Amino acid sequence: MTRPLRIGNASGFYGDRFDAVREMLTGGPLDVLTGDYLAELTMLILGRSRLKDTNRGYASTFLRQLEENLHLAHDRGVKIVTNAGGLNPAGLADAVRQLAGKLSVPVRVAHVEGDSLPVPDGHLTANAYLGGAGIAACLRAGADIVVTGRVTDAALVTGPAAAHFGWGPGDLDALAGAVVAGHVLECGTQATGGNYAFFGEHDVRRPGFPLAEIHADGSSVVTKHDGTGGVVDLGTVTAQLLYETAGARYAGPDVTARLDTVTLTGAGPDRVRIDGVRGEAPPPTLKTGLNRIGGWRNEVVFVLTGLDIEAKARLVRDQFADALARTERPPADVRWELARTDRPDAPTEETGSALLRLVVRDQDAEAVGRAVSGAAVELALGSYPGFHVTAPPGKGAPYGVFEAGRVPAEEVEHAAVLPDGRRETVPPAGRYRELEAVEEPPLPEPLPAGPTRTVPLGRVAGARSGDKGGDANVGVWVRTDEAWRWLAHELTVARLRELLPETAGLTVVRHVLPNLRALNFVVHGLLGEGVAAQARFDPQAKAVGEWLRSRHLPVPVALLDPPEVTP
Repeated sequence: MTRPLRIGNASGFYGDRFDAVREMLTGGPLDVLTGDYLAELTMLILGRSRLKDTNRGYASTFLRQLEENLHLAHDRGVKIVTNAGGLNPAGLADAVRQLAGKLSVPVRVAHVEGDSLPVPDGHLTANAYLGGAGIAACLRAGADIVVTGRVTDAALVTGPAAAHFGWGPGDLDALAGAVVAGHVLECGTQATGGNYAFFGEHDVRRPGFPLAEIHADGSSVVTKHDGTGGVVDLGTVTAQLLYETAGARYAGPDVTARLDTVTLTGAGPDRVRIDGVRGEAPPPTLKTGLNRIGGWRNEVVFVLTGLDIEAKARLVRDQFADALARTERPPADVRWELARTDRPDAPTEETGSALLRLVVRDQDAEAVGRAVSGAAVELALGSYPGFHVTAPPGKGAPYGVFEAGRVPAEEVEHAAVLPDGRRETVPPAGRYRELEAVEEPPLPEPLPAGPTRTVPLGRVAGARSGDKGGDANVGVWVRTDEAWRWLAHELTVARLRELLPETAGLTVVRHVLPNLRALNFVVHGLLGEGVAAQARFDPQAKAVGEWLRSRHLPVPVALLDPPEVTP
């Protein structure tokens, strides 16, 4: 019987904990170490970097991490697979070879390319999301390090698993299981207690990074190295499974994984088994991501202290409107938001202050530059009492826009450039299935009527939220069957709209995942043109789930711990 493949992750984003590579290499046995450096915003950052130097366009942090740890990986026989190649995987692969030569560490380096698409006029980047087949080809050819550009996050796991177990495009269930494991690993410590709704139940001051023991049938056990911080339990894995997903069909280039078939079971301390995952043929198109500069923005945050907060806000808004009207061309988009962070009779000045945030946008840099910053500065001695701002107004900065699309899979030239330099074309999956929504599963029997108490939703439910372009997802789960019987009927789209008024007027879709005792809501358009456009102060919707958990609603007292009675 083929032994399990131990795959760990040492990076969930470009900027993650630098020493995680060493921690993972020295913390316990490992076969493959992955690093996920790419996100929608990262591709924009790399695109702007490439404008300054055409030889860059990759995540340079990875090279510095490798310089400190390449000998460790080589000595321990750990293969490294990373998407740090960004917009220039060939360039990063060459840099790795040069580094290995300087360190006298004999490693075989390969890379995957073909994700780069023709860049439309006015755009910085255009990439297709590739699957793991190119990574598998590199590993089968003996590569020790595989560098990719824009592949799906889960491909960093499906590729090594397919190479190790000999899976082909038809091994849909096995590939789907690896996709689910890859999705749990991709965000690093979010699977081990980081950003976790019930963080107070565990010591998560420095959570360790996760790893998965992948089996030949695609099932896995998610765990972490012994002695590292954080926790792996049913809750942390469920939370990460819901992160940045939508419906029951989780589509990728290799396979469409059915999230409604996932079964999670505890397998010991800090061990959660994932099995039962069913796979379907992938859709005939690949997701694409395009980044462009959307225009220019500027921001000023006014501090309002003490009494008459609302009146002070009205005054500065009126003064600013008058100042902008006197300019040659006011900004096209002007938005104000008053955050009442102040408290009455506050013991410190800061806790007695509110924040009035002004954001302006325009296609013309001048319209958001001196005219806006000058107007803010000129108010300093002639506005509300206690006038000051959090930072000196600047000249404005460009903002980005992410656009998702699709391209026929057959038109993308996926290729593996092997350690000996040979270029191997990676054939498309060949078998496809158009993506469609699943029928909503039957709901459980509702709880019998009984006494309730109005408390925050977070007393009984966890949540995690995130972004996909301009859309946000909010996954909500509970930990008992009784709580699921209540949640499935209580948290409807209508109820969500009541609890989150910012969703008014937006399309909200609810997906039901009974195996996980979870609901996943997709709020279309909440984030405007995406994270780089910064349409709202939480541009990646990271805290929407926690906002939802803080909202009050009637909860059956039988679900509260300890049970409470209505006074």
